[in-house]
Amino acid sequence: MLAQRTLKSLTRAVGVGLHSGERVELTLRPAPPDTGIVFRRIDLPEPVDIPVDAQSVTDTRLASTLSRGDAKVRTVEHLMSACAGLGLDNLYIDITAEEVPILDGSASSFVYLLQSAGIELQKAPRKFLRVLKPVEVREGEGEQLKWARLDPHHGFTLGFEIDFQHPAVDSTEQRVEFDMGSGRYSRDIARARTFAFSKDVEMMRANGLALGGGLDNAIVMDDTKVLNADGLRYAEEFAKHKILDAIGDLYCVGKPMLAAYTAFRSGHALNNKLLRALLAEADAWDLVSFEDERKAPAGFAQLARAW
Repeated sequence: MLAQRTLKSLTRAVGVGLHSGERVELTLRPAPPDTGIVFRRIDLPEPVDIPVDAQSVTDTRLASTLSRGDAKVRTVEHLMSACAGLGLDNLYIDITAEEVPILDGSASSFVYLLQSAGIELQKAPRKFLRVLKPVEVREGEGEQLKWARLDPHHGFTLGFEIDFQHPAVDSTEQRVEFDMGSGRYSRDIARARTFAFSKDVEMMRANGLALGGGLDNAIVMDDTKVLNADGLRYAEEFAKHKILDAIGDLYCVGKPMLAAYTAFRSGHALNNKLLRALLAEADAWDLVSFEDERKAPAGFAQLARAW
């Protein structure tokens, strides 16, 4: 049986929120089978559990935000991407503020935290959301066009193309394809950092955003070049970060996915719109598990490798 997975032990992290600049503590804890991933705002007078699902995503401006009533958790996509990359199904995430810490601006610190706690197989079948027919969402026209699409596939692949028309971005590969069954998430995707333009950072800070951002947790560019002294981690780091974000955004559906995802200039909002469009069509998806691991997609039965 291809089994569900949780952590062997708890692990903790301390950092600051990218937009809020607030200090925040995370405690990542094992959870029973079929729990899913649940954020818990323990800083509130009465702690509030916020289960991860597509309908809980209530704000997608600059990041993905989950809400339950008045309680929110912002910027969940990098941590969710790490959970998807390591195949974690069940997890409690205690958090002491409204925003997940940005750490180094990628998913790699979360991968390290999760792997250091260890991954444990559970006595319950892993359930996948399988896409049965194509679903696509589009916005804009001409130079403003952007779209995202899911197609049936026995596995989970992602293809993403960006188009920023900036000298520093234009000099890199702007289309990347990745197969989650390859076992190379930690090595090939997780270290890709979020990126921003210095003029946009100044504007965001004037509006109370990006208060915790800087060269230690983002790629920052002026009008012509990357300002980080150490340059890029990957030749395609910009496009790879968009794939990292998409993995996290799509994992907000609450289950690992069997599908081929392709996108052009998509972002958090369009990714969530795609999930909602999929779920709205009852004949476009189903839930499956694999009693015989040999029938699962290649690479899905193995625990994710370290770096």
